[in-house]
Amino acid sequence: MNQFLKNHRKEVGMTALLLILCIWTAVGSDGRFLSPINISNLLRQVGLFGIFSMGMGLVIISSGIDLSVGSLMSLLGVIFFYTLTGSSPVIWIPELSWPLGLLLVVGVSLIIGFIYGLLIGKYKMQAFIITLCGLLSYRGLSRYIAEDTSVGYIDSKQNLDFLYSACSGSISLGTVKVPMAFIYMLIIAAIMFVVLHKSVFGRYLYAVGRNEEATKYSGINTNKIIIAVYMISCLLTAISAILFSFYTSSITPSVHANFYELYAIAAAVLGGCSLRGGEGSIYGIIVGTIILLVIQNMINLLGYPSSLADAITGLVIFFGVLSDEVLSTKLLSFFKRKA
Repeated sequence: MNQFLKNHRKEVGMTALLLILCIWTAVGSDGRFLSPINISNLLRQVGLFGIFSMGMGLVIISSGIDLSVGSLMSLLGVIFFYTLTGSSPVIWIPELSWPLGLLLVVGVSLIIGFIYGLLIGKYKMQAFIITLCGLLSYRGLSRYIAEDTSVGYIDSKQNLDFLYSACSGSISLGTVKVPMAFIYMLIIAAIMFVVLHKSVFGRYLYAVGRNEEATKYSGINTNKIIIAVYMISCLLTAISAILFSFYTSSITPSVHANFYELYAIAAAVLGGCSLRGGEGSIYGIIVGTIILLVIQNMINLLGYPSSLADAITGLVIFFGVLSDEVLSTKLLSFFKRKA
């Protein structure tokens, strides 16, 4: 038990914080927090945000960062909708069947991830600068393609009922409807858990995050690891972009997915990922995502001023990370005395 707490102290601390927030919200909202419709909505949000937050977490573990997540989601969403309608007023985007449209979006995301990894891994350019350029470029490009207007799929001549159900549908589990987005997140989380915690790639990724130079001199191709992690992150961003597109039904490029990269970074850091690299877990990232969304839900249910939402979220993140660091230090001292 002591060894478990020592190895997973951050995850345990954040899980305790999550439980406190849930109990506080449930008591203060007179049970509305636990109502089936609220649980279903919360699960949908967790699924939507959790997928791209896992990608961000992997990048942070590699000692990198990706500031372009929100803008990339906007661009990919615009491209996807125009492949369904074929009606871009500015540039030619072919009208494709929705399976081919999905493949195009995935392909674009993988190419962008490869370019990121190549520039950051092989050519040693700063991840902050490269992805900041992406943040500005993708947002501007999506606004240009859409002529700064909202884009939807209503004009598509295709039958999108199956795709809509697959993206925005839900499965009834008793009185609660479990959204498909949450189910996809669980599947992806299981895959990412194996990739990060049970594979050679995961061990190499932690090593790159802790000390890239030492890892390189030990015979590991660090360039391939960095390229792979950015490709995975962009792929997960593409999946989120598609799910968000159908969740919102339309995309306004100037505001769609604004600052989502910051939510992903906050979720990863809350969940135990260190911005120095080499630390973090899939479970922790998911818990960090849930904490952020429970805070937003708590603000709405308890009637706090919506204008204070970001301030309250920021304070909870700050004190959560601060208490986690203090608790971690005390636990380490305790285990050292025991040893």
